[in-house]
Amino acid sequence: MRLINRLKIVLAEQNKTNKWLAEAVNKNETTISRWCTNETQPSLETLVEIAQVLNVDVRELLHRTL
Repeated sequence: MRLINRLKIVLAEQNKTNKWLAEAVNKNETTISRWCTNETQPSLETLVEIAQVLNVDVRELLHRTL
């Protein structure tokens, strides 16, 4: 599985839970869990929304590519 997002890492750095994020972006906790394990990915619009609620640049939510 290819790691695309850093959502789990950023949540841990901010001491936030999947449940907190699910409530903040009005999504199911299962959906958040699947994003955190990179099983699925949020849409770009949702990724921007997540960045806003976490107060980070959207680029911090993505793994770098070369």
